[in-house]
Amino acid sequence: MDTVDTHALRGATPDAARHVTALYQAHALGLVRLAVIMLGDRAAAEDVVQDAFLSLYSHWASLSDTSNALPYVRSSVLNGCRTVLRRRVRGVHSAAFAELPLESAEASALIGEEHRAVLAAIRRLPDRQREALVLRYYLDMAEEEVATAMRVSRGTVKSATSRAITALGRMLREES
Repeated sequence: MDTVDTHALRGATPDAARHVTALYQAHALGLVRLAVIMLGDRAAAEDVVQDAFLSLYSHWASLSDTSNALPYVRSSVLNGCRTVLRRRVRGVHSAAFAELPLESAEASALIGEEHRAVLAAIRRLPDRQREALVLRYYLDMAEEEVATAMRVSRGTVKSATSRAITALGRMLREES
């Protein structure tokens, strides 16, 4: 995290800390995995997730319905990933997106060649298709939940996942 807005945190309550901590313990790992798939960079993924939880904590009092906390964090993670990817495209980061390792060298050695090929193909998908595919099938979210997280219609989720699956099949056939 770059900076922490201490003024925003002053209004947070012990109740907020308890709820956000419980949410973090239950969902942070899955959200980091989501961000790793989106970004291809574990350190950046962890930063995005930490920023999302910090934002939730600092805005806890303004949530109209605390049951929306998890969708709020998911949307924050997706938006954070989009921001990181935009910065990379603009050249803020010197490493090319395709050259970023998914995991450490040790972890990569443990992943089978087939899994690496699928993950590499997923990272080459357009942003919307990648997001829809990962949310729908990796996080096993319902179409309506995916639509809410992505802030698009359910039909857009259906078409994006369909196109993503078709594109993945084509990419994997071309590589074999």
